[in-house]
Amino acid sequence: MSNIYAPGSTLTVQDVADLIDHALLKPELTPQEVEESCRELAQSEIWSVCVRPCDVALALSAIEGHKTQVCTVIGFPHGTTSTAAKVAEAKQALTDGATELDMVLNIGRLRGGDLDAVREDIAAVVEVGHEEGAIVKVIFETALLDDEQKIAACRASQAAGADFVKTSTGFAGGGATIPDVRLMRANTDPTMQVKASGGVRTIDALLAMCAEGVTRIGTSSTEALLQGARERAAAGTLVVPEAGGDPAPNHGNGY
Repeated sequence: MSNIYAPGSTLTVQDVADLIDHALLKPELTPQEVEESCRELAQSEIWSVCVRPCDVALALSAIEGHKTQVCTVIGFPHGTTSTAAKVAEAKQALTDGATELDMVLNIGRLRGGDLDAVREDIAAVVEVGHEEGAIVKVIFETALLDDEQKIAACRASQAAGADFVKTSTGFAGGGATIPDVRLMRANTDPTMQVKASGGVRTIDALLAMCAEGVTRIGTSSTEALLQGARERAAAGTLVVPEAGGDPAPNHGNGY
C-alpha cells in the first residue's frame, strides 16, 4: 500500500509509480485498446490499472508477470444503482480478479441527508471486498457537494470501514483540489487513506497532493507524470513540498 510522504521527502520514480491508479474508464474504449494500454502501463510498474468492470479479466491477463494490480469501479459513475446491484457487481469483479474496488457512494442520498443509507450502502460493498482481502475506496464526487456534505461522507466512509476516501469520478466536472483533499484528510482517521482523482496531470500537482497526505492518484496522465518524475529525479528535485501551498491546477472534466 502507498506511503504517506512527509514534506521534504525525496522520492524515486518508482515511488511515484506506486502512487498511480491509471484510469481506463471511458465508455468508448475497445477491448483491444484496454488490453494494449494495460500491457504498456504494466511495463512502468504502476500500482494499478483502474478499468471498467467488464474489462477486469482482460486487464488481469494483460498485466500478467508484472507487479501492477487490477482496480475497478462499482456503481460508476453516478452511484445510483441499488446496494444489491453494487454488491453483485463487486462480487463479480473480485471473481474476475480485481484486488481494489472504487465505489461511488449514493450522491443523492448524501445530499438529501440520509446518512444511514449512505453508510449502509458503503458497508455492504466493504464487507464483500474485505472478505476477499480487497481494498475499498469510496468516491465522493466532490464537485457536487458542499463542505458539510464532504465531511459527512468522510464520517460515513469511516464508519463503514472503507480503506480510502476518493475525490471524484472524473465524469462530473471539477476534480481533485488541495482544499478538498485537505478537508478529507482532516476528517478521517490516520488509518484511512485519501485518493485524489481528476486533474492531477503534472508532477508538481502530484507532489502538492502528497504534501497534503494523499497516498494514491487517479489519472490518465501516467506517462506525463512519470516523465516529470524522471526529470525531477535526475535534477535531484523530486521532493515533496511543504503543505499549504497553492492548489494544484485543475483542468476540468476527466483524469
